[in-house]
Amino acid sequence: MIATIQYNSRKLKIDLEKPLDISMSLRASQKNVNAWYLGGPKIEPVKEGNWTASVSEGARINFNNIYFNPHAHGTHTECVGHITKKVHSINKNLKQFFFLAEVITVAPETYMKDRVISKKQIQFALGNKKRDAVVIRTIPNTKEKISKQYSNTNWPYLLREAVDYLVQKGIKHLLIDMPSIDKEKDGGELLAHNTFWNTNGKLRMDATITEFIYVSNKIADGEYLLNLQIAPFENDATPSKPILYKIED
Repeated sequence: MIATIQYNSRKLKIDLEKPLDISMSLRASQKNVNAWYLGGPKIEPVKEGNWTASVSEGARINFNNIYFNPHAHGTHTECVGHITKKVHSINKNLKQFFFLAEVITVAPETYMKDRVISKKQIQFALGNKKRDAVVIRTIPNTKEKISKQYSNTNWPYLLREAVDYLVQKGIKHLLIDMPSIDKEKDGGELLAHNTFWNTNGKLRMDATITEFIYVSNKIADGEYLLNLQIAPFENDATPSKPILYKIED
């Protein structure tokens, strides 16, 4: 089904029957993607006395509790409340859900003992394009990302200069396939997060960071319409399901 959407001054044609899901599902498994030194998520039936809320165990319903951390256990979208003393809710600050996005692929560079994404790389990938969101796919890009245990791996991260460039370009929504845009162990500096949300000036309340995405190699670099779907948690972060739609000619 081809739909025409008015986006700012442009009319965009997308095929609603061809969504490109770049989220990772959350599974009750030790093979679920993981970071930040936590155990795996749990999905367990409610138990009361001898009764277990599982049809396979004789109940009439399946009625599960779910235990997880949005930052550690899968695709999530966060707002400035992630790093501020005052609690800010992603559900209250993300009020629009469709954005013009650019998918870019970056091979992190060696910087001292780290792998990083530099300003130069972002500049080359974006050029003069005007976008609201950028989706960063890092290479190598294998399906191992869906189940990788990232704790103590020193994953690739964005240099502060690269994030500052994105802010100057007007990028409001930053999506990446790593557990964080910052270095795993940085002494709590969180340079990329602080730069993106401008914590030394007027906070960018409507700006979001989405981490732990997975962008299939079948998805080409280029322009897409992004539908950033979130669960309505009153929290700094929430599980999310970003969906891309190819813009038809």
